[in-house]
Parts: sequence; C-alpha cells; structure tokens
Amino acid sequence: MEKVVILVDVQNVYYTTREAYQCNFDYNAFWRQVTANREVVKAIAYAIDRGDEKQRQFQNILRAIGFEVKTKPFIQRADGTAKGDWDVGITLDAVEYGQQADTVVLLSGDGDFSLLLDRLYKNYGCMTDVYGVAPLTAYALIQSATRFIPIEGSLLLK
Repeated sequence: MEKVVILVDVQNVYYTTREAYQCNFDYNAFWRQVTANREVVKAIAYAIDRGDEKQRQFQNILRAIGFEVKTKPFIQRADGTAKGDWDVGITLDAVEYGQQADTVVLLSGDGDFSLLLDRLYKNYGCMTDVYGVAPLTAYALIQSATRFIPIEGSLLLK
C-alpha cells in the first residue's frame, strides 16, 4: 500500500478558496480523496491561533478527521502588518516524514514550497501531489509537483 504524508497550509487554503470561490474548503472530501487506498504516515494541519472559539472548534474538526493540528500565535506588528506563516515548520516536517513516504501531499499554493518539492524528489524519490486553487497557485509550485490537483467542485463546501 502506498504510504502518504499530508501537509496542510490552513491559512493559504482558507484565503485562496474564499478569494476564488467565496466558499470554504471541504476537508472531509479532501481526506477521503488523499487517503483512498493509502496508508497515512503523518497528516498535519498548520494553523494560526488567534484565541478565537470558532477557530478552536474548526481545529477540533480537523483533529476528528485525522489531522494533527499544529498552531502558532497570530502576530500583529506595530505597523499594522501581520505575521503568521508556517513555511519553515511545513518544510522541516516534510523533510522529516518525507523519507518514510512514497508521496507527500501538500495543500498550499505557496510558491516558496517549490524548492522543497524538488528536494523531496531528488533526495528521497518521493512523489509530490499539490492541491491548490489553480489561478492562485504559484506556477513554480505547479511545475515542481509530480501532480497538481486543482481545488474545485467536490473539494468545495457550497
């Protein structure tokens, strides 16, 4: 059975699906699709914690689906800008768990991950599936992925 690692950039998926489709991503449908006939080595959802109850409920839903949820605090800078990405954490976990997988599934449109996907394939022979909102996914990421799956249709909650 194919072994899979699933890494989810929660903020990226939330904002890109809202911008493109004005709706939310269907994590249950995604889980069914990416785990079908696969053994899950690790599944992690990376989120920002604003201390919001609705957000905590959502994170509990992700846990119930099968994800480990990693959070970090939302940082509001003095100049009004915000910081809250998980790029380094996702990369470290991809390198750590990618060695144990046949495929790493990345749910993000962030082009910064293109180098990571290249490295996973080069060093471990690991296939990479990227799920992203097509018009909002970096071209470099699409090119680096073994397979790009657009977020649309059944992966959306309407």
